[in-house]
Amino acid sequence: MVDVLIVGGGPVGLYLAALLLQDGVRVRVLEQRLERDRHSRAIGIHPPALTALDRVGVASILVSEGVAIRRGRAMSGSRTVGSLSFATVSERFPFVLALPQFRTEEILELRVRELDPEALVRGAQVTGVTHDGGLVTLDVDAGTARWQDTAALAVAADGSRSLMRTLLDVPVRSKTYPDHYVMGDFAAAGGFGDDAVLFLEAGGIVESFPLPGAVRRWVVRVSEPVTAPSATGLAGLVQQRTGILPEAETNSMLSSFSVRSSIALRLVAGRTALIGDAAHEISPIGGQGMNLGWLDAQELAPIICAALDGKHVGRRLRDFEFRRRLAADVARRQSEVNMMLGRPLPRPVLAMRNGAIAAVAAVPPLNRLVARRFTMQ
Repeated sequence: MVDVLIVGGGPVGLYLAALLLQDGVRVRVLEQRLERDRHSRAIGIHPPALTALDRVGVASILVSEGVAIRRGRAMSGSRTVGSLSFATVSERFPFVLALPQFRTEEILELRVRELDPEALVRGAQVTGVTHDGGLVTLDVDAGTARWQDTAALAVAADGSRSLMRTLLDVPVRSKTYPDHYVMGDFAAAGGFGDDAVLFLEAGGIVESFPLPGAVRRWVVRVSEPVTAPSATGLAGLVQQRTGILPEAETNSMLSSFSVRSSIALRLVAGRTALIGDAAHEISPIGGQGMNLGWLDAQELAPIICAALDGKHVGRRLRDFEFRRRLAADVARRQSEVNMMLGRPLPRPVLAMRNGAIAAVAAVPPLNRLVARRFTMQ
């Protein structure tokens, strides 16, 4: 028997496990996947999340392997509309770090295994949950074996399609958007260095972010869902809107997605708490979802430790629910602004919008304010 069962061994579940293991809490992480997904979307780590990750000793490793994006540029028609500096958003981490999610997960898993080599169990799917007095019991199916795990507390960090959330009968408030995207990673092209670049074009936005290994990620808004994206098709869209042609043969990741958001109406059910995408799914445009999950875990960990010490934590859990749902609402609204800025516009309207962006970028206090909003300050 362990103290805490964490369902989900993605970046959020692993981070919470490391936090708790450092404090002497016995933890078991149950992860359904046998192997890590190398095609995950998240790449951006914001300054508040880097500060949180530093608590488990991985921030310096992440920074050494990632690309520090210190400036964002808005372009339209091959002309720079404005730029956004991240120099003032944080004293220690004045940048947004770009690193593929699978590598972030690998680094977090290594830290968890340093603290407890047996904490992470792969191939384990939770099929039932029961709260009985002061304990929570999970039914686990690993294909060739089935068992029950019992602990004082459980945490659901099992993603946007959270089975734990369903088993706990937690309702969600969901919203869909008319926004669809295709994205892929290619050998760097365009000569933008380590800048993030947003191409504000009449046909819809194109986003470009640097990644380690002289790679850039391209994200293109499209009018309809794309079920079978191709590297050649995505490269052609990029060239059509920006004049830059990524080399299709260098493509190393390809994906498409449509946007929705969902926020759980409760983050605590019995002796189980929800964090990360299980608690709030946010549009990937803006790159805040994974970061929100880490900040959830950072706030929840000391409450878990207090509960295990026998302290009354009802008020703290209610405050946790309120603050984290509020943070998710703020992030959702920010992502809606980001998506709105990227939608197709008639050229006269596009010119007016670009003029407004240029005016804001030219005023240092406003530039700093926008930079802080984009980096979750």
